[in-house]
Amino acid sequence: MTIAIRFEDVGKRFVVQHQRPFLARELLRSVLQRPSHRQEFWALRNVSFSIEAGESVAILGTNGSGKSTTLALIAQTTPPTEGTITVNGRLGPLLELGAGFHPDLSGYENIYLNASLLGLTRRQVDALLGSIVEYSGIGDFIDAPIQTYSTGMKARLGFAVVAHIDPDILLLDEVLSVGDGQFAQKCEATIRGFQKAGKTLCFVSHNPSQVLALCQRAIWLHGGRVQAIGPAAEVCAGYQRFLDGGALA
Repeated sequence: MTIAIRFEDVGKRFVVQHQRPFLARELLRSVLQRPSHRQEFWALRNVSFSIEAGESVAILGTNGSGKSTTLALIAQTTPPTEGTITVNGRLGPLLELGAGFHPDLSGYENIYLNASLLGLTRRQVDALLGSIVEYSGIGDFIDAPIQTYSTGMKARLGFAVVAHIDPDILLLDEVLSVGDGQFAQKCEATIRGFQKAGKTLCFVSHNPSQVLALCQRAIWLHGGRVQAIGPAAEVCAGYQRFLDGGALA
């Protein structure tokens, strides 16, 4: 058994700085370097799980449960506050629409920028460029600045780049909920190709039908802690009962 992703007692803490009206006493406080009011927020606490290479695992939870933070930790875009994270394999993260894109650059230019951030050389991108553009379906807008793109267009271009870097681990944060039906079908076909090739999928979604269609297992987070881990059908059923007004186990 090869472990693709492992979390061991992982916690992530954020510090929220509360802003106050600028008054004379606030100026005095800054001069005297007195600490202003700060609040700690633990997005995750004592989270442990393992994902085997080749598995497709969903992360479920309501807003603020820690799903996106978990994917960001896997992608190593932010470090854990405590605990240990192990990731084995090349990552293909699609965590935020437009992440890695520069608004003033064209679609073409952003393909090179985004792909370089994901570890491709310029020569590799040169070889893949035509296929990425065709896959995205952006058309003539590929020459336009990204800031003129719709949300769905950004999603298509971002997914097209990730789909062509041939990752070992694919991280998706709600991307299938954006765009038209044709785009969603293309995404799902690509994901199934990754699965058949033995790739690992970690997928955040609020759509139980997508989870059941794509994933064998699921992790339910609530309040930054693991509520349940198990077969996708069982975890989705428990999550749905909670959404319908049931109590937490």
